[in-house]
Amino acid sequence: MAKRLKIIWVAGARPNFVKIAPIWKAMLDYNSSVDAGRPMFEPILVHTGQHYDVNMSDVFFKDLELPKPHYYLGVGSGTHAEQTAKVMIEFEKVLGKECPDMVGVVGDVNSTLACALATVKSYALPGGKNPLLIHVEAGLRSGNKLMPEEINRIVTDAISDILFTTEESGNKNLVREGIPKEKIYFVGNVMIDSLFQILEKTDVNKVLRRFEVKALNFGLVSLHRPSNVDRPKRLKELMKTLDDIGRDVPLLFPVHPRTRKRLEMIGWKTTNGVTKSKWHGIRTLSPLSYKDFVALMSKAAFVITDSGGIQEETTALGIPCLTLRETTERPVTVEIGTNKLLGNTLETLRKEVKDILAGKSKKGKIPPLWDGNAAKRIVKILAEIGDDR
Repeated sequence: MAKRLKIIWVAGARPNFVKIAPIWKAMLDYNSSVDAGRPMFEPILVHTGQHYDVNMSDVFFKDLELPKPHYYLGVGSGTHAEQTAKVMIEFEKVLGKECPDMVGVVGDVNSTLACALATVKSYALPGGKNPLLIHVEAGLRSGNKLMPEEINRIVTDAISDILFTTEESGNKNLVREGIPKEKIYFVGNVMIDSLFQILEKTDVNKVLRRFEVKALNFGLVSLHRPSNVDRPKRLKELMKTLDDIGRDVPLLFPVHPRTRKRLEMIGWKTTNGVTKSKWHGIRTLSPLSYKDFVALMSKAAFVITDSGGIQEETTALGIPCLTLRETTERPVTVEIGTNKLLGNTLETLRKEVKDILAGKSKKGKIPPLWDGNAAKRIVKILAEIGDDR
């Protein structure tokens, strides 16, 4: 009888769902083709509830063909400390009940850190079983410890047993921080696995018609980081700049719930849905499904963002990406991809958009192992490790 490997996978926010989906599929594919006597996977999905807007959680599960989570922790919002503490308390109960062989966390949100900490301390639970901790997307560093995500990344990597990296910088960072090389596996980027899979199933032209835009004739905006949206003066200047840019090329801005609150605080009128008339300027939308967002991104003239994952997705799609940050934890997107770091100077943003509209956009290449097969590599390695336990 084949050995069963019980693995809990933790999803807390949109990027987590996107990263887990191809791994989940690869585990099921592996189970259906495994030779007799080899370990088989028994995956368990935990949704912490860190993102609880329907379009930022439930719809992503549907689009990505993920099953209904086995556990929903429902932690909701709160300060970083409150959210982390709530997840730890609730996730510890899941660990005590399931006693898994492994726990997989992805990315760098508060749920990632909280479940990682609970896992490595789980030896104190009944049964005393300490599962192996897996971190997918390990080793990424921005160098800016004022970013909560940077702390989450550093701590999670320090306590993980198996670290899967997306780019060479991640390998170097981990070795420099003292992580043994035998724990590090360069497998590529599971975000790109999901990206390619979802585009194959999406009628992109239908999405463009629904949002009343034409291919390569609009810009897409995604902003949520505190450095851009939490300071009223900065946010006002940023929205004024985007509105000015929108007079030259229409902009679509799906607004994160937290960002919408900040916009309301500065008196910026936001709208939802799609207009039924010709328009220019910036149009604010409710959060989009992953399928719709990817469809729009794949045909945008450019993307303006402060998101890490979008820097990767635009590089894979060959779409110019203008990142409103001083640093990035994904340097490969700048070094060989289509991403440009613009810092905080909004005049630079205006100039870059004009250059792109004039046909002077940055040309990039797809990084090594961003080929849509990262999840298969991860599952193969986990099976081999599980076989030895």
